[in-house]
Amino acid sequence: MGRILDVVAPPRLGTPFRWNLASSWVAQLGDGIALAAGPLLVASQTDDPRLIAAAAMVQQVPTLVLGLYAGAIADRVDRKRLVLAANVLRVLVLGLLVGTIVTGTISIGLLLLALLAVGTAEIFADTGWRAVLPSIVQPADLGVASARQMSGYLVANQMVGPAVGASLFAIGHAVPFGVQATAGLLAAALFARVAVPAVVRPDGREPQHVGRDILDGLRWIRHHAPVRTLILVILVFNITWGAPWGVLVYWAQRRLGVDEVGFGLLTTAAAVGGVLAVVGYDRLERRVPLGRLMKVCLVLEVLMHLVLALTTVPLVAYAVMVVFGAYAFVWGSLSNAVRQRATPQDLQGRVGSVYWLGLTLGLIAGQAVGGVLADRFGAAAPFWFAFAGAGLTLLLVWRQLDHIAHADEHS
Repeated sequence: MGRILDVVAPPRLGTPFRWNLASSWVAQLGDGIALAAGPLLVASQTDDPRLIAAAAMVQQVPTLVLGLYAGAIADRVDRKRLVLAANVLRVLVLGLLVGTIVTGTISIGLLLLALLAVGTAEIFADTGWRAVLPSIVQPADLGVASARQMSGYLVANQMVGPAVGASLFAIGHAVPFGVQATAGLLAAALFARVAVPAVVRPDGREPQHVGRDILDGLRWIRHHAPVRTLILVILVFNITWGAPWGVLVYWAQRRLGVDEVGFGLLTTAAAVGGVLAVVGYDRLERRVPLGRLMKVCLVLEVLMHLVLALTTVPLVAYAVMVVFGAYAFVWGSLSNAVRQRATPQDLQGRVGSVYWLGLTLGLIAGQAVGGVLADRFGAAAPFWFAFAGAGLTLLLVWRQLDHIAHADEHS
């Protein structure tokens, strides 16, 4: 058992990281359960597609409206207390939701309000949690630490959680949300064991107005060319990725001719590739220069869009999705580590919030574009758009990727 633990969370990452990782995995399992149970609960309350779409949108609103504010707060207060308080708030909301389901007082209005409240708590919890990692792990180990945490997302959130959530929903509509609330409490209890160092501002000044703190974070990004370029790359590549991903089911049915099971296998294939990449990330980062690794990941992204734009063969699509899962999670681990290494501890919340805001905006914009392109020009059109946009962006930033990979040297 000890050997397995050492493989999953190497001793050099430290005891605080192990508690943090355990907390993350438990929370991801709870969120994965809700990933399947949430849409099922919404569908049980309404068949109005506008309200169903609204249920998905309200969970993104907090990131768009409060993302930068949450980043500033994470740099002003005790991050451990912020994460714990936000998670407890989320558990309380889930408890109230379970109560309305059990008593039969649930309605689509109450459900939308609960989803908005949970999303608001999550943005503060996630922002604080992301800012904690660089303070408990050495800079050289941030890539490995990020990969280990992403493995929880892959296995618990994407592979195990949804299947469990759907099964629990069949037992009783309130059951999966009760389990999610329990997982949230356990995750908070595990995170309470994490020893988080206090963050001290290098200039010794007390925090000023929140708006000024946000502007200070934006100014730092503006003057730090590698991190600024990395955020722009994330924004553009999520626009190009979001375009085909938002209509993936439409493309799979029209171009591949697969049924519901065949479509599910696309996501499963990506998860399998991601697990393989996470397992091998340590060796990959040690043996391949970081700049070259970033270039390979982005080249594969461009080629993936091209192959999926051309193919109508399901087996080819499944193979591509395995490769996609592998390089996407290598890129995710590496880009997070690069940003965190370059960012001062007292700015982790604000810089991280801008990074995730760009990611979210890119996805939303891409999904909107993809829907229009698929409707007017066919199911493959979003992939051609993604191939052209990602390819052009890669050409523009190609020479800068080596500098971005070592952004901490510019801090």
